[in-house]
Amino acid sequence: MIKGKKIISALLIGTLCLGMSTQVRAAEIDDTKQKAEELQKQKEAAESEQKSLETQLMAIVSEMEDTKNQISQKEEELGQKEEELFEAQAQENDQYESMKKRIKYMYENGNTKFVDILCQSKDISEFLNNAEYISTISSYDREQLVAYQQIRKKVQEQQAALEEEYAKLEDLQNDLIAKQTNVESLKASKESEISSISGELEQTNQKLAELQAAAEEAARKQKEKEAAAAAAKKNNNSGSAGGAVVSGNGMFTHPCPGYSRISSTFGYRNAPLAGASTNHKGVDFAASTGTPIYAAAAGTVTSAGYSGKAGNLIIINHGNGLLTYYMHCNTIFVSAGQKVSKGQNIGQVGTTGNSTGPHLHFQVMNNGTPVNPMNYL
Repeated sequence: MIKGKKIISALLIGTLCLGMSTQVRAAEIDDTKQKAEELQKQKEAAESEQKSLETQLMAIVSEMEDTKNQISQKEEELGQKEEELFEAQAQENDQYESMKKRIKYMYENGNTKFVDILCQSKDISEFLNNAEYISTISSYDREQLVAYQQIRKKVQEQQAALEEEYAKLEDLQNDLIAKQTNVESLKASKESEISSISGELEQTNQKLAELQAAAEEAARKQKEKEAAAAAAKKNNNSGSAGGAVVSGNGMFTHPCPGYSRISSTFGYRNAPLAGASTNHKGVDFAASTGTPIYAAAAGTVTSAGYSGKAGNLIIINHGNGLLTYYMHCNTIFVSAGQKVSKGQNIGQVGTTGNSTGPHLHFQVMNNGTPVNPMNYL
């Protein structure tokens, strides 16, 4: 009874410690999850800003293309106006030179030529016509000169206006280039920020996955410990450990008599679980949960309790370097230091630790080396 209570106490203490560890891990999971959510929000905000910058950049490029076309058009108009100005200047100059020649002629020869023209008139009608002709020649020169001056002035004004528009378009194009450079710089900076956040988010999510996997494993182990503690308490109160059973003619009695189907043999095997060894150090007897487990031979229990991947584990020292291991127990009926007899009911089959289903992993150690248990049964 006292030994049973010690087992129960040990199991309860282990469960309590595991529960405290689970609480600490849960707090770390919450913190990591919150960090991952914050990083995700930062990433989404940065990506939204990046899209906005891309939209701005596309608009700037489109506006630059329109401005470029307008500049090309203004260059063509300026070229045309320059040609018109050159033509007007040439016409003005030609008219001016012609006018100078006629004035010079009149100055050098006086008005006698015009008088002769008038005197040669046959009648008054021709006289009046010749006088009007002379007057018309003089006024034509003046009118033509004034007209060409006006044309040249108008062309110059149009050219000046075009040059002003051209200058404004060039200033606008330069402003757009500066904006494009700035937006491209912001976009590159935002891409770098997104890359940094993505890297940190990936690490955080990986850590979160590891913490959640560890928490699930810890929760599973805690449930196993609680179940083992409850079963041990129940069995201690009811004294349900059965009597001794010895079977076979080997050195050891079968630890699970009546359950001879081996689900995993000794030696090399394909790992049934991730992280499980391919070098199987014992044999697995398939049996339902609660099936009695018997000591293979008389000896002293050196370990009886939960042990990680092995689950609830019992180890018995039989002397002369021989040890037997009983893994994945659902219930343990013995405690460390206890003397047991051959065939004594020491526990029940379970699936605690790393296990694919209810079974007993039975292992024999000879001077620290695992040997095939079938050679002893």
